[in-house]
Amino acid sequence: MYRNQTYVKPAAQEGQRAGDAQTYYVKHDFEGSAELTTTLAHAISDVTGVDVTDTGFTLNDHVDPEAMDRLFKPKDDGSPRINGHLSFTIWGHQVTVYSDGQIAIVPPRQPAQPQQGPQQPQR
Repeated sequence: MYRNQTYVKPAAQEGQRAGDAQTYYVKHDFEGSAELTTTLAHAISDVTGVDVTDTGFTLNDHVDPEAMDRLFKPKDDGSPRINGHLSFTIWGHQVTVYSDGQIAIVPPRQPAQPQQGPQQPQR
């Protein structure tokens, strides 16, 4: 899927998993018109089902969007940033943004079901 000139490739197509949860991948295009945080907001919307125009949705509650855009945008000479990443949690989803524009979102793990031993016959 393309959104804001960004290719979105879910982990189901990649065949990669993080624990029992599907990891959702997005690749931001730094040469496109969208900011990194715009790509991130749309990816979070895709994963959570919360519309980015919903007034309850704001990245500011989790990360400073302007700082993140500055942190990962290409250097003044146009060369890309390398070997960096930022991880944080949004609504239980582990989000990792890499300097190459890759974004990985891991949904919260389901709580473990209580183990039940063999049932004793009723008397």
